[in-house]
Amino acid sequence: MWIGTFFALAAGLMWGLVFVSPLLLPEYPAALQSFGRYLAFGLIALPLAWLDRARLREFTRADWREALKLALVGNLLYYLCLAAAIQRAGGPLPTMIIGTLPVVIAVVSNRRNAWRDGRLPWARMLPSLGLIAAGIALVNRAELDQMRADPQADPVRYALGALLAFGAVACWTWYPIRNADWLRAHPDRSPCTWATAQGVATLPLALVGYAGFWLWSGVGGGAFELPFGPRPLQFVGLMFVIGLFASWLGTLCWNEASQRLPTTIAGQLIVFETLSALAYAFILRGTPPPPVTLAGIALLVMGVMWALRVRPERVAV
Repeated sequence: MWIGTFFALAAGLMWGLVFVSPLLLPEYPAALQSFGRYLAFGLIALPLAWLDRARLREFTRADWREALKLALVGNLLYYLCLAAAIQRAGGPLPTMIIGTLPVVIAVVSNRRNAWRDGRLPWARMLPSLGLIAAGIALVNRAELDQMRADPQADPVRYALGALLAFGAVACWTWYPIRNADWLRAHPDRSPCTWATAQGVATLPLALVGYAGFWLWSGVGGGAFELPFGPRPLQFVGLMFVIGLFASWLGTLCWNEASQRLPTTIAGQLIVFETLSALAYAFILRGTPPPPVTLAGIALLVMGVMWALRVRPERVAV
């Protein structure tokens, strides 16, 4: 349990970096950032795949189809929605909408995977879920208050950003459950190899997407400088940093956690990503979080600690 929690914490610290890129490169379209990040991920995965080619040969066509689905929904589509949401609503609001993932995944997976992981009693889960939900609500309240106080704020743009963030939540509710299903069904397979396989599967999708965006921009007569935009060194460097740490290494750590923890518990530990993203957002702002936000963060941490004390009960197959 504690080793799995450590890997989930490491994944959250690295995944929090993906919330930084849209703020550091605000002039870059969300689609270009999504395709660029996963193009870098795929290129990083190629030499790793060569070193791990013996294990990758053991994968069946069904395994590669699953890796392709996970790459499309959990990588490209998720980050496209997330980057667009952050560019429209800022960092903290989409971060906290994504922060509902622990509650959503716990509710969805508790009944779905009961035959495999056991069922976590709702009565014992409610305090944890309630603390996490209250923490999310407090931070959202602080961000909405700040938005109302800003005369330059555009409510329509914020609403669109929130809607896109909910799309990202839908993608990442599906992804960890399906990913955990595969890992728990293949305990003999290496989580590292599975992370590399997802990177290899992502590469052709990202290449097609990047080329399509380039073609669409050329036909539409856009003024954006392609292939790497107005700040090529910053863009390429940031894409490879996020591709290495957030995509490959973060996926590896999450796979290790998913093989060790019930999906309901692992889902709640995605809160580490929310906490990391909030910390990075406030560092970029250069201001400390207000007391209401700190209270919300404290409730999130308390909810996670409570969740780790709950043990699943076996159910009849």
